[in-house]
Amino acid sequence: MPDEPPAPRDFDSLYRATIAPLRRYLGRLLGNTSEAQDVAHDAYVRTYSSLTRPETQSPEGLLYTTARRLAINRLKRRSVAPFSHDAAKLENAATSAPGVAQQVMAEQELELLQRAIADLPEGCRTVLLLRKVELLSHREIADRLGIAISTVEKQHARALRLLRAALPAETLHSIAAPTATPETEATS
Repeated sequence: MPDEPPAPRDFDSLYRATIAPLRRYLGRLLGNTSEAQDVAHDAYVRTYSSLTRPETQSPEGLLYTTARRLAINRLKRRSVAPFSHDAAKLENAATSAPGVAQQVMAEQELELLQRAIADLPEGCRTVLLLRKVELLSHREIADRLGIAISTVEKQHARALRLLRAALPAETLHSIAAPTATPETEATS
């Protein structure tokens, strides 16, 4: 179909095209724009390596599916430990739509994140992306890479430590969020 524009294959183009609609979608789903922003950034981090692969049929679909699953997990956790809905409504009213300044800040955060991930040593970067993007357990990563679980744990910890040193705290928050529940990690 030559009339259709090609789907964006670079992460930057995809991010620019999807960040605002993704945040709106998550905001409606979660009822909280702050949480929506956190979940959106976490979705980008988790799908980073998969989004630009040529074999990925629908990068936008992958991103939205990942974001929806993360939001559903947040909603489940919220039902276990609910908070005041009045506080969420007040926060929502105060921050209803991202302004130009917020969009510029998000783009700057993305650039920082991309550079920090690219600057990681190869082993750390590989383990981090398998853990955060593909959501593999330490055992699954060890099996896939043919290394010891303790090596995976050390590489993952080192990657997070290096990112913590390279990124501002607010950018790091969405990256270092737990990727598994204690029950799923206990099996690794």
